[in-house]
Amino acid sequence: MSEHETEPTAERDQQAQETHKNNGEDLTQQDELQKDGEQVSTGIETAGVPDAAIPELVIISGMSGAGRSTAAKCLEDLGWFVVDNLPPALIPTMVELGARSQGNVARIAVVVDVRGRRFFDNLRESLSDLDTRGVTRRVVFLESSDDALVRRFESVRRPHPLQGDGRIVDGIAAERELLRELRGDADLVIDTSSLNVHELRAKMDAQFAGEEEPELRATVMSFGFKYGLPVDADLVVDMRFLPNPHWVPELRPFTGLNEEVSAYVFNQPGAKEFIDRYSELLQLIAAGYRREGKRYVTIAVGCTGGKHRSVATSEKLAARLASQGVETVVVHRDMGRE
Repeated sequence: MSEHETEPTAERDQQAQETHKNNGEDLTQQDELQKDGEQVSTGIETAGVPDAAIPELVIISGMSGAGRSTAAKCLEDLGWFVVDNLPPALIPTMVELGARSQGNVARIAVVVDVRGRRFFDNLRESLSDLDTRGVTRRVVFLESSDDALVRRFESVRRPHPLQGDGRIVDGIAAERELLRELRGDADLVIDTSSLNVHELRAKMDAQFAGEEEPELRATVMSFGFKYGLPVDADLVVDMRFLPNPHWVPELRPFTGLNEEVSAYVFNQPGAKEFIDRYSELLQLIAAGYRREGKRYVTIAVGCTGGKHRSVATSEKLAARLASQGVETVVVHRDMGRE
């Protein structure tokens, strides 16, 4: 995200909360909600609702300032019904309303964050309830580095919602701890540390714009170890066991997208064998992910600077995955940084 991309203003937060209150008046008159942080039944059942009518659900969460509002706006533009800062206890109720809309609300996205932290502890119980009802749901987690988050909050001169009387970094640390378990359970983690608004929208479009949901989607990301590991990587590949084209003067100015650089990389001993064996391993991993219901995987391929070996290898691996029926997106994180 850009340094200026943060969450909505306090005034917008208040308006959103009032909207939620007004939209939920018909329900809250007959259903008990939460009291003193305890989860209580909403009293709504899905009996008699056809499975085909139950809407698809995406839950957007993550670090404050990491771009949740941008991700939600992207889904809204794609035709999703988006609810910002909905208390987790009301998520099953929202799904029930969508199920009874006769197909008018087929896809729902809910933003859950620490602005509603007194309700946040109930999220796991709501997710368990949704699983019991057979609701297709996914969790998208927006991540970002501490440095990027601090810059974004300072650029708009806003406090972090959890910093209290402390510093911004104190609020960030507290939020990371609060969201640690949810991040681990997320179906898709997007690191926005080096992304601007348009790049984040492109990532969301790549994951949700398709009319038909594929079995598995993969992002193959090249990177340079000297710039740090991608925090959203599920699998990490180290290509530094191959000679570095950087030390070949005629190849140094080019990248792994260049045919001569790619040929140099894959003519090295072990390079082609690595692609063949790792592709077979990815087939086993992909089959396991499908069985476990995991829809997204990020494969990070690294070399020293993220310019030659990792770029060429990422392109090869992505082509192999695509040939195996895995919808694949290639991202070269650090290419051009030198």
